Amino acid sequence: MVKKLARLFTFLMIVGILVAACAPKAEAPTAAPAASGANGLPDLGGKEIIVAVENAYPPFNFIDKATNQGAGWDYDAWQEICNRLNCKPVMTEAAWDGIFEAAAAGQYDVVADGVTVTEERKQKVAFSDSYMHYGQVILVRADEDRFTDSASLAALTDATVASQLGTTNEAKAIEIVGEDRVKSFDTFDASVLALISKDVDAVIIDQPAALGFIAANKGELKFLDELLTSEDLGFVFQQGSDLIDPVNAALAAMKADGTLDALYQKWFVDFVPAN
Repeated sequence: MVKKLARLFTFLMIVGILVAACAPKAEAPTAAPAASGANGLPDLGGKEIIVAVENAYPPFNFIDKATNQGAGWDYDAWQEICNRLNCKPVMTEAAWDGIFEAAAAGQYDVVADGVTVTEERKQKVAFSDSYMHYGQVILVRADEDRFTDSASLAALTDATVASQLGTTNEAKAIEIVGEDRVKSFDTFDASVLALISKDVDAVIIDQPAALGFIAANKGELKFLDELLTSEDLGFVFQQGSDLIDPVNAALAAMKADGTLDALYQKWFVDFVPAN
């Protein structure tokens, strides 16, 4: 009896081994898909995003006199982007001089400062998709009647033009009147102050920013009708940044649902700065 049980046990073991060998093998588990956040957008898992701004370029970014806190289009746009991507914007004040080198070195995750997309800058840094199409304009005092466009400004040989150092606006100013007649400042608010103080006769500036300075200086400024350029603004990243695709996805969603239009209306049409 014992021998029979032993033989039966051995037979069952052999059958079990054969069945196991013939059974289909389970496939190796595949990698889990990337988590998705609101409306199917990428989920950044609460990551802090260091966003560099000057706080001197209204209405994109500035210090609100009423609250002494940073405010502007960049602040609202990045709060909205992070609401959609599950991240936290850490708005960080930075000087314009050297800002691209700092971004290229990874000192900031992104630069949001109304930056014009250019091929030259693409050699150092990467850009998001365009979030705003605009042109450069000539900002002047409200009572200016000596010139009405770039040609008549250039013809007024004693007129000087201001802009911000190292910008495409500075390059355009030099193109119009020559380097000897251009005064460049570290920030745009300094160049606008020079215009109001009659130290210069015009400022070459992006149209959205011109609207911000006009709003902040009621009755003192205007810009001429001529649109000097046709350009795009984009956020700046270190080349190869893994934030570019998620941010582009968020921008596309914000454009599609009207959020970008609403932010433009708020900051470039309705904006009334505190006195």
